Amino acid sequence: MIRVAVDAMGGDNAPAEIIKGAAEAVRTRKDIQVILVGKEDVIGEHLKNYSLPEGQIEVKGASEVIETEEPPVNAIRKKKDSSIVVGMNMVKAGEADAFVSAGSSGAILVGGQVIVGRIKGVERPPLAPLIPTETGVSLLIDCGANVDARPSHLVQFARMGAIYMEHVVGIKNPRVAIVNIGAEEEKGNAW
Repeated sequence: MIRVAVDAMGGDNAPAEIIKGAAEAVRTRKDIQVILVGKEDVIGEHLKNYSLPEGQIEVKGASEVIETEEPPVNAIRKKKDSSIVVGMNMVKAGEADAFVSAGSSGAILVGGQVIVGRIKGVERPPLAPLIPTETGVSLLIDCGANVDARPSHLVQFARMGAIYMEHVVGIKNPRVAIVNIGAEEEKGNAW
């Protein structure tokens, strides 16, 4: 069984939409367990609206929430009982296999580096959403997490993206391309 810690407090219309998605996931997949991380009383009230498979959804308490406008480094350091920090610590401790959040992308990136840690050899972690296309999906890697990317980072992003598309999405020999970020003076890196 794959154990996924989910930040129930992050994102638009949280926790209602997050819990709705978790309920749909466990009804669809029997091989996952969702651990909703956040304010237990609030999550519990929303869970009452669902009839769920036994043992596939748990709740892990976290009394704080990192808001999207908070500086990510400070938020991770100061809000030790936030749903993001608690969920990432679950992954680090082996209590969860993955962490998912629709909350502060900056805090998720910082927390991923300082709490969970990077895979050996990865210089910079990228954010990588799947983008719907006319024929399926594309992976946009890196979508803004790294302002100053060196050539070696771009090569690693391309390799990670290609591996993801092949092994997770199922596209053999995926095409890799660079998207221009624009010519405005405030965009791009320092080089």
